[in-house]
Amino acid sequence: MSRLFYAVGLPEPVLDVVAALPRPDEKGVRYTTREQWHVTLRFLGEADETEAQAALERVNAAPCRATLGPQVSRLGRNVVVAPVAGLESVAAAVAAETADLGTPPDARPFAGHVTVARLRRRGSCRIAGALISAEFGVEEVVLMRSRLHPDGARYDTVARRVLG
Repeated sequence: MSRLFYAVGLPEPVLDVVAALPRPDEKGVRYTTREQWHVTLRFLGEADETEAQAALERVNAAPCRATLGPQVSRLGRNVVVAPVAGLESVAAAVAAETADLGTPPDARPFAGHVTVARLRRRGSCRIAGALISAEFGVEEVVLMRSRLHPDGARYDTVARRVLG
């Protein structure tokens, strides 16, 4: 059993856009790193890698375009994100094929995003509201393994699925 999730990676030019966001030094704000930036389509939690790979192979979705932005915002109490639109059909296809794996799919509507910071014991940070904009093509979904670490999660690619 591994801690797993399905995601869409970001191309280098989009990673550069996220990297260009200001990162003011603020107590209680931990910025995520380039190696952590992706859009989670579905978090499984603890699940069997072989079953998760088999489910990924069944995902049937068309390539699409995703839009990052228009501004950094809060998602819940402790997460600061750059919203990503356009991945709803891919996320739905992943959820349909993986409903019986890991933790049950989230009942809330899919909200694509790239996590840019996490807050600890504070209500806001100065990066919230920063403008950000990029568009990119999405041609594959990846199955990722997450390993928890004191400096933030570390991710390894387990499998890839080309869309279309």
